[in-house]
This record gives sequence, C-alpha cells and structure tokens, in this order.
Amino acid sequence: MVTTSHKIATGSEALAETLNALKTNLALTILNLEDNSIGDSGAQAISGAIEANWNLTTLDLSSNSIRSNGAQALSEALKINSTLTTLNLGYNKIRSKGAQALSEALKSNSTLTTLNLADNSIRSNGAQALSEALKSNSTLTTLNLAHNSIRSNGAQALSEALKSNSTLTSLELNGNSIGDDGAQALSEALKSNSTLTSLKLNGNSIGDDGAQMMAEAIKSNSTLTTLNLEWNSFESIGTQALAQALMANSTLTTLYLSGNWIGNNGAQALAQALMANSTLTTLYLSSNWLGDNGAQALAQALMANSTLTTLYLSSNRIGDNGAQTLSFALTINSTLTTLDMSNNPIGDIGAHALLEALSTDSALVNLNLRNNKIQDNGAQALSGAIEANWNLTTLDLSSNSIRSNGAQALSEALKINSTLTTLNLADNSIRSNGAQALSEALKSNSTLTSLELNGNSIGDDGAQMMAQAIKSNSTLTTLNLGCNKIRSNGAQALSEALKSNSTLTSLKLNDNSIGDDGAEALAEALKTNSALTTLDLWGNKIWYRGLLAFSEAFKSNSTLVTLDLQHNLLKDKIALALSDTIKAHLTLTTLELQRSLIGDNRAPALVEVFKTNSTLTTLDLGYNSIGDDGSLLLSGALKTNSTLTTLNLAGNSIGSDGALALAEAIKISTTLATLDLQNNMIGDNGALALAEALKINLTLTTLDLWGNLIGPIGAQALSEALQTGSRLTVLYLQNNSIGSTGALALSEALLTNLVLASLDLWGNSIGDCGTLALSEALKSNHTLITLHLQRNSITDNGAQAMAEALKINSTLSILNLAGNLIRDNGAFALSQALETNQTLAFLELQNNLIGVNGSQALHHMSLSMSCTIGY
Repeated sequence: MVTTSHKIATGSEALAETLNALKTNLALTILNLEDNSIGDSGAQAISGAIEANWNLTTLDLSSNSIRSNGAQALSEALKINSTLTTLNLGYNKIRSKGAQALSEALKSNSTLTTLNLADNSIRSNGAQALSEALKSNSTLTTLNLAHNSIRSNGAQALSEALKSNSTLTSLELNGNSIGDDGAQALSEALKSNSTLTSLKLNGNSIGDDGAQMMAEAIKSNSTLTTLNLEWNSFESIGTQALAQALMANSTLTTLYLSGNWIGNNGAQALAQALMANSTLTTLYLSSNWLGDNGAQALAQALMANSTLTTLYLSSNRIGDNGAQTLSFALTINSTLTTLDMSNNPIGDIGAHALLEALSTDSALVNLNLRNNKIQDNGAQALSGAIEANWNLTTLDLSSNSIRSNGAQALSEALKINSTLTTLNLADNSIRSNGAQALSEALKSNSTLTSLELNGNSIGDDGAQMMAQAIKSNSTLTTLNLGCNKIRSNGAQALSEALKSNSTLTSLKLNDNSIGDDGAEALAEALKTNSALTTLDLWGNKIWYRGLLAFSEAFKSNSTLVTLDLQHNLLKDKIALALSDTIKAHLTLTTLELQRSLIGDNRAPALVEVFKTNSTLTTLDLGYNSIGDDGSLLLSGALKTNSTLTTLNLAGNSIGSDGALALAEAIKISTTLATLDLQNNMIGDNGALALAEALKINLTLTTLDLWGNLIGPIGAQALSEALQTGSRLTVLYLQNNSIGSTGALALSEALLTNLVLASLDLWGNSIGDCGTLALSEALKSNHTLITLHLQRNSITDNGAQAMAEALKINSTLSILNLAGNLIRDNGAFALSQALETNQTLAFLELQNNLIGVNGSQALHHMSLSMSCTIGY
C-alpha cells in the first residue's frame, strides 16, 4: 500500500503528476490532498483519473474550495469507479446541488462506505436528496453531515431514510439546528432502525421535548451504542426522561450530555439510572450546574455501578463536599479509569479525600484537577496517593495554588511511582525549590514522558536543576518551561543537557529572557542534538549574536521542524546568516519571526531563503517594519518559491509600491493560499494592484487587508477581481474607508461571484445606502456565509433592508450588525425575517440603540428559533 499527502495547486505541475500517478500507479491506494485549494477544476481533473484508477480506496479532498461543479464531476466518477471506499469532501462548498449529484451516484455505487460532507452548506434540500439515496444504497456505513444547516426538514427526510436503510452505522448531524422537531423525527426512526450504532446531535438547539422523544426511542432501540446530545438546551425534565430510558436500554455505551442545564435534579435522575444500567461505559456531564448535591448523587451511583469507565464532571461548581463523596465512592468502585473534575472549586479538603480513594482504587488511570483551589496540603495528600497507586498514568494539577512544598511532596512520590507518564503542574508557584525537587525525581524516574512546568517562576536555578536531570533521564520527551524567568545561565545549562540527551523532542522556553548568551548556548547544542524537533523561543530578547548562532547551527542540524522566534530582535547580518542556513535545512516547515525588528534594511538576505528552500510552508514576518523595499525583495523570492502557503506581513508599513511588488509575485505564485497584509498602508493603488493579481492567481483563498486606507476606488477594483476569476473565499476589509460607493461595488460582485464565503466590512462607514446595496445582492447570492457589518452607522432603514434580504437568502449563517444605530423598528424587522429564514445561525446586534420592545421581540424569536441572537 502506498500513501501520499502533499500540497498541490490547480494547474500546477504537481497536480499533473498526481493525476498521472492516479492513472498509472497500481500501488497507490490512499491519496490525501487535504487543504490544497484545487477548486472545481482540480476536482474535475481528479474525477477523470478516478474513473481510470482501479486501486484507490481512500481519497481526502477536504478544505479545497470545491463547489457544486466539482462535486458533480466526482459524482460521475463514483458511478464508474468500483474501488473507492472512503471519500472526504468536508469543509468545501458543494451546497445542495453538489449533494444532489452525489446522491445520484450513491444510488448506483456499490463500494463507497464512508462519505464526509461536513460544513458544505447542503441545507435541507441537500439532506433530502441524500435521504433518497440512502433508501436504496446498501454499502454506505458512515455519513458525516455536520454543520450543514439542514434544520428540521433535513432531519425529517433523513429519518424517513433510516426507517428502511439497513447499512448505515454512523451518522453525524451536529451543528445543524434541527431543534425539537428534527429530534422527534429521528427518534421515530430509531424505534425501527436496527443498524445505526452512533448518532451525533450536539449543538442542535434540542430542548426538553426533543430530549424526551429521544429517550422514548432509546427505550426500544437495541443497536445504538453512542449518542451525543452535548450543548443543546434541555434541562432536568429532558434529563429525567433520558435517565428513565437508560434503565431500560441495554446497548448504549457512550452518552454525551455536557453543556446543557441538567442541574441537581437531572443528576439525581441519572444517578438512579446508573445504579440499574449495566452497559454505559462513558458519560460526559461537564458544564451542567450539578453542584455538590449533583456530585453526591452520582457518587452514590458509582458505589453500585460496575461498568462506567469514564466520567467528565468539569465546570460544575463541585466543591470539597462533592469531591469527598466522589472520593469515597472511588474506594468502592473498581471500574472507573478516567475522571475529569477540572474547573471546579475543589480545595485541599477535597484533595485529601482523593488520597484515600487513590490509595485504594485499582482502576483510575487519568485524573484531571486543573483549575481548582488545591494548595500545598492538597498536593501533599495527592503525593501520598501517587506513591500507593500503581495505575495512574496522567495527572493534571495545572492552575492551582501549589508551591514548593507541594512540588517537593510530588517529587518524592515520583521517585517511587512507576506508572505516571504525564504530569501537568503549569501555572502554579513551585519556584526554584520545587523545580530542584522535581529534577531529583527525574534522575531516577523512568516512566514520565511529559512534564509541564510553564508559569512557575523557577528561574535560572530551577532551570539548571532540570538540566542536570535531563542529562541522565532517558524517558522524558516533552518539557515545557515557558514563562519561568529563565535567563542566560538557565539556558546554558539546558543546552549542555541537550548535547547528551537523546530523548527530548519538544522544548518550550517561550516568554523567558535567555538573551544572546542563552541562544548561543542552545544553538551549540543543536549542532549535535539529533532528537529535538520543536523549539519555542518566543519573546526571549534574542538579538544579533543569538540569531547568528542559530544560523550556524542550522547548517548541521537535520531534525528541527518547528522554530518559534517571534518577539525577538533580528538585526544587521542575522538575516543573511539565517538565509544561508535555511536554504540547506531540509526539515524546517514553520518559521515564526513576528515582532523581530527585521526592517527593510535587514530583509534582503533573509528573503533569499525562499528562492531555493523547499520545506518552509508558513512564514510569519508580522510587525517587522520591512516596508516597501522589504516587500519588493520578498516578491522576488515568492516568484521562485514553490512551497510557501501562508505569509504574514501584517503591520509592516507597506505602502502601494510594496503592494504592487507583491501583486506581481501573486500573479506567478502557484502555492500561496493565505496572505495577511492587515494594518499596512497600501491604499487604493495597492488594492488596484492586488486586484489585478487576483484575476490571474489560482491559489490565493484568504486575503486580509484590514486597516489599509483603502477607499471606494480600491473596493471597486477588488469587486472587479471577484467578478473575473478570483478564487478568494475570505476577504477582510475592516477598518478601511470604502463608504457606500465601495459597498455598492462589492454588492455587484456578490451578484455573480461563486466562491466568496466570508466578507468583513467592519468600520467602513457604508451607512444605509451601502447596506441596501448589499441586501439586494444577498437576495440572489448563494455562496456568502459570513458577513460582518458592525460599526457602519446603519440605522433602522438599513436593518429593514437586510431583513427583507434574509427572507429570501438561503446561505448566510452569520450576520454581525453590532455597534450600529439600529432601534426597535430595525429589531422588529429582523425578528420577523427570522420567522421565514432557515439558515441564519448567528445574529449579532450588541451595542445598538434597541429598546425594551425591540429586545423583547428578539428574545422571543431566540427562544422559538434555532438562531443565536446577541443583543
């Protein structure tokens, strides 16, 4: 079996090679082309190859800007191909037409078993078409339709299909706003369906009524093993119904209920169910306002239950009392292996109670107590438990109030314990004494692989102690020492350790002050170290000598993949040195140099790297004052570079000349997909140049022009580009001055553009006139999903125009009108529009002039509809 995964671009030589491989390579069975911006034309080309290929079984085309035409081409291929079993088209924009085409293919295709169409805006029409296919298809086992706004109508159609389909085992419908009506329809289907084993309905605005209907289905269904109802809106009544169902059900093993309003009463009902149920193994109850009373009820259940292995109780306001009862339950329970009680107010008393549990419990493997109120006494108690417990592998005590005494106690436990592999003590206050104690433990401990100590003020002394431990330790692979007040001495000690250590792969030293001396020492270590792949030195006051030393180190190092040098200080000859070494470095893919004071006079040599480098895909040069001259140099490098996909040039004082140079490079580039030019000064002339480039470029999908002094002329140019071949799916124009004239021009583009999915016009003074033009465009536009219009002096007139558009538009899911001048009349109009609109999921109206009556109308609508309204 041969697997390939790489970046290509439509029309590129790489795509041609891929197509040729599909047609001629008899060993190729898995092809991953995720996030390559191949678009419809690329999908059409691949479809032709699939028709001829008889060996490929798995094809991943997710996040590729494929629309309905591309989906139609792939559908035709599926009618002929007889080997493909898995097709991933998630995060494209095939919409209902694409879904309809695929549905036709599914009626005759007899090999495809897995189809992912998540986040494709197929809506209810697309779901209905797929439902018809499911009635006759007998091979598909997994279908992902998450985040498609299928709503209740789509859910009802799928429900009808489930009544007759006998092969589908997994269905994902999360984030579809199906509501109670959709849940009721699916519940009816579950009563007769005998094949579905997994159903995801999280984030669907299901209330008590829907939960009750689902409960009735669970009572009789005998195949479903996983049900996800997280982040809906049912309360104790719905939970009580589900609990009753669990008493009768004998197949469900995993139940997700986090993010609802279960409360104490719901917890008590679930506890009763757990006493009787003998199949459930995993239960998620985080963020449900259970409190101590709810925890106590669940504790009673754990004493009797003998099947539950995983329980999530994060963010439930459980205090010491709740922790005590749960701990006592653990002394009796012998099956629970994972317990998450993070983000609760559990203190030392609760930790002492857990001591007793861990000392006797023989099952618990993972314990999460992050962000509680545990201090040294609590940590000491847990240390005693670790010494006695021989099963615990993961312990998270981050964001508590543990100091050196607590760390010393934990260290003593690590000397004895031989099972713990992951320990998180981040954001406590163990300081150097605590680090010294832990370092002594690491010298003898042979099981710990990951240690998080960031945010503990261990200083140089602590770092030196940790370095001594690393010299002899042969199991630790991940060490996080970020934000610890480490200076050059600490870094020098760590570098000496890295010269002999052969196991550490990730070292984070971000937000310290190691300076040039520390950087030089680490660079020396990299010359001989062959294990480290990730080094984070963000914000360390590294200047000339330090960065020059890293440049030398790169000439011989062949393992480092990610280096973060953001918020340091590039100067003088350093750029030249970095350029020379990165050219020859064969592993580095990501280079972060934001806020490093590169400047236009230090950029020339650095940009040379991209002309020949064949590994870097992401480069962050934001806020470096490289100016027009630096941009000119970068553009020259981009013309020959064939790997860079993401370039950040935000905040660099780039004017129109720099934008013109970059535009020339964009015309030629076949790989760049994301360009961030926010907070520069390109103006209308720069926008004009970029617009011309967009008409030719086939790969750029995201362009950020936030805060660039662009006026109506620039907006008009960009509008023309959007009408003539641009592949942009995301365009940020916030905080410019395009005005109503610019908005009118962009509206013209929306009438014909078939790819733009997100448009941000925040703070552009478009007013009611501009809003009216955009509203008219939305009536016929079928691609825009997100529109930001906040802070644009829009009044009731503009809101009313937008409301009329919402009555017709069937694709927009996010509309932001915050910070305008909308009053009650505008709020009334928008509320009425939502009565007929079936796609809008989020409407933001905060910081307007909406009064009591308007707020009441919006509140009423938010209760009855699946749209989330902020006002």
